[in-house]
Amino acid sequence: MKPFPDSSETPGHLPRLDPGWYRATATVFWTFTLHDRATGWLTPEFHRVFREALLHVAFRHPSSCPVYCLMPDHLHFLLHGLSPGTDQLLAVRFLRRHLGGFLFPTRFQHQTHDHVLRPGERQAEAFASTVHYIRENPVRKGWVKNWTEWPYTGSLVPGYPDLGDRDPQFLDQFWKCATREKERRQTP
Repeated sequence: MKPFPDSSETPGHLPRLDPGWYRATATVFWTFTLHDRATGWLTPEFHRVFREALLHVAFRHPSSCPVYCLMPDHLHFLLHGLSPGTDQLLAVRFLRRHLGGFLFPTRFQHQTHDHVLRPGERQAEAFASTVHYIRENPVRKGWVKNWTEWPYTGSLVPGYPDLGDRDPQFLDQFWKCATREKERRQTP
């Protein structure tokens, strides 16, 4: 895999890593921003639709979402691949397409922002810091005093509906579940 594409390959777009970086067990920090930072679309109904679409993504493109935070003009989430066949670029395309109709009359910006977590960023402390950063978005904006008060944050680990992201042991439990799912998908 080459580290960065030649910017002439995608004129008018942010440079994107080689597609191989988004496959298999990659963990990617995704940000979808609304066109012109539009607001007014974030509702409990959209949150429900987001979770349902994310669940479909997780089954179509074996993955889990250890954290997401929907904000009034953008959304953040981590997606963690669980299978050698996982392709997050396809997963994100599916998610954007299925959420788009619920944003009308607004829409997402043309291109998402992403950050593929390097091996060191997937270690316990660094990973916890990334999760904390995402959860704390509404606190930094001053909308809530504690991230647990924000109604548009959560996690989604398919097959583990009782895994609660507000549990102090959540990240340890998340990694156990993710490891179990990866092993299950590797076994013939």
